[in-house]
Amino acid sequence: MNIFKQCKQYFFEDLPFFFSMPAIVWEVIFFCIPIICIVGISFIKNWDVSAFSGITLFHYIKLFQPIYLKIIVRSFLLAIWTSFLCLMFGYPLAYYLACKASQSIRNILLFFLILPLWTNFLTLIYAWYFVLEKHGLINDILLSLGLISAPLVMLHSLFAISIVTFYCYLPFMILPIYVILEKLDRTLVDASQDLGANMRQTFLRIIFPLSIPGVLTGFLLVFVPAFGEFAIPLFIGGDKYMFTGSLIEHYFLIARNSSMGAAVTSLSCLLVLVVTLFLRWSIKKKFSYIEGRK
Repeated sequence: MNIFKQCKQYFFEDLPFFFSMPAIVWEVIFFCIPIICIVGISFIKNWDVSAFSGITLFHYIKLFQPIYLKIIVRSFLLAIWTSFLCLMFGYPLAYYLACKASQSIRNILLFFLILPLWTNFLTLIYAWYFVLEKHGLINDILLSLGLISAPLVMLHSLFAISIVTFYCYLPFMILPIYVILEKLDRTLVDASQDLGANMRQTFLRIIFPLSIPGVLTGFLLVFVPAFGEFAIPLFIGGDKYMFTGSLIEHYFLIARNSSMGAAVTSLSCLLVLVVTLFLRWSIKKKFSYIEGRK
């Protein structure tokens, strides 16, 4: 009887781990192993399954040439700009949805916010292509209103790339912040106002610090894919601007230089990891400061 109880207790104690095993196996097979393979290929002179050509650091050394550094910096700036732009516009909307909007209006706005996520990503990009082109929607409206005398050239520019990237990734910033703000304890806001704080002081000292985990999550959800984006620069930017994602796609699919493409991928992952660790460190330091003030 005791053995049966011990087995039953052992089984139920390890039940959560048992049910998490498929997720762990999935992550190992489709995330960890591919990353290890990519890093390994980046050190091989010329990747060929049939023959081993030796180990080298040439591909990483080549990436420090000005032309490659310019591409990486351009991708980094696009990701940072898109993340801050999404935060600047997404936070007020998330705050309105969580704290100000009625339940009926909230449901409607959330539906329209999530609706683009049900649409194919390439379809969204093509839609913006017809909006920004020379004879597209924006130019037709401006010409009909007499605000311009000739069509504006908006496609194949950094402006067009940043606008479309901002549009595509804005929901990924709004939703994490909304989830945090919706669970915010309203009694803290009431207590702050009862103690004489105005709305600005309440927001800066209560609401925003407590929503920082959502801000961090949204920032990473926008920064990581925006840094490696290649579809938007390809269809909206044309062949005028090369980004990290475009460079990886070029080496793997066009130049057939898997070792160089793997090196670009590995360096990009390292840069994203550094940014992530820096954000976690800064947020942790911020929370330690807030706890110290308490």
